[in-house]
Amino acid sequence: MPKEHTASTLPEYGVKVIKGDQLDTNTAQTPGMNRAAAINAARVGTQKIWADTVTIHPNAKTGAHHHGALESVIYVVRGHARMRWGEHLEFTAEAGPGDFIFVPPYVPHQEINASTDDPLECALVRSDNEEVS
Repeated sequence: MPKEHTASTLPEYGVKVIKGDQLDTNTAQTPGMNRAAAINAARVGTQKIWADTVTIHPNAKTGAHHHGALESVIYVVRGHARMRWGEHLEFTAEAGPGDFIFVPPYVPHQEINASTDDPLECALVRSDNEEVS
């Protein structure tokens, strides 16, 4: 990608808008969760980030996992998230609409929908351009 843009390079390397109804659901799925990719290398040519949405069903949770060297940011759009982390998931924090959650590299964690009735809707951004389940 050119460091300096001219009128001829801006259409190719300019701003891209991905509409909410154009997200790609052909991505890794976890039971109890629905993911849809928005921004990645394949869709817009990113080099350093990945962004998607996730809906976690009521009372659902992921298994304990980490994302290697990647940093992750979760923004809670709707619902209530409970995060557990640590070698034995011994730490807990909760987040609600408008809250951001930062997950550092190599930190074992678990995402939980704290509600037994309502879905948890979030937007995620990770520091790589390829999908991480």
